[in-house]
Amino acid sequence: MLGSKPHMIVQGDYTIYSLLQNKSFELYPWLEDWKNRKEKLRDFDIVVLDSYLASIEVYEDISRSVPIKLFIDDYKRLAYPPGFVLNGSVYGQELKYPRTEGVVYLLGPAYVPLRKAFWKVKRKYIRKKLRSVLVTFGGADPRNITPEVLRLLRKEHPELELFVVVGKGFKNKEEVYKLKGEKIKVFEGLSGEEMRDLMTMVDLAVSAGGQTTYELARVGVPSVLLAIADNQLLNCKGWEKAGFAFYAGWWEDKELWKKLSEGVEKLKDYELRLKMSKIGRKLIDGKGALRVAKKLIKAVQKA
Repeated sequence: MLGSKPHMIVQGDYTIYSLLQNKSFELYPWLEDWKNRKEKLRDFDIVVLDSYLASIEVYEDISRSVPIKLFIDDYKRLAYPPGFVLNGSVYGQELKYPRTEGVVYLLGPAYVPLRKAFWKVKRKYIRKKLRSVLVTFGGADPRNITPEVLRLLRKEHPELELFVVVGKGFKNKEEVYKLKGEKIKVFEGLSGEEMRDLMTMVDLAVSAGGQTTYELARVGVPSVLLAIADNQLLNCKGWEKAGFAFYAGWWEDKELWKKLSEGVEKLKDYELRLKMSKIGRKLIDGKGALRVAKKLIKAVQKA
């Protein structure tokens, strides 16, 4: 990061290895062993904390012990102690964070950090006719949504070619692969660059409402979104409000499949897809990670 040497401490399992190849990291249950881990905080100039589980005491320990600290937030989870608070979501500036002495907020999509593959992307060509759809539900698809989406699109929009991405944590791979055919192509284990290129190729995406939405916006892929986790609701609604996506609903909604099909039908409109693509690319320019890193390095230099 601009000449620094980041080291990651990850509370997880072996599946993380494929994502962090050639990175400095360790698997460690730091939440359970925080008392011992916090003693090592003073070895670092900057600490970045991204957790839905860490208590306010953990944040306060970091705030007291480290010169520069960045707390990543999605929904104003805590009253954060002094440090930087990052919410790079499309709705980040609307959450009305409290003014707190010593807290610097980095809010909105200008600060969203993307994978390096999405820092620079080619200008996307928007076809007159909708031909292909990317179906992606993250690394695990815990709701088993992917097969249902494929069946729906095959039934309601049989003319479309479907490109489905299977994540490493999918437990329904066999069910997805059974649907593979001339009009359904399955991809697995894609790198960031391969995912970017696939997004560049398709006309539309049907996606969950997580981090992938920011990559879709960066490339300029008009999208139909489904919320499959509580922390995706604000994101889905935010993207629809911004004009980049159509929100079909919560994964258990009775009207979900009807709305999803209607969303795809609406996005057969070339002018609408063109407008949505431009909105996504305008909101996400791929420089979020660099902006955040520069803020942190500048703060270190001043400290």
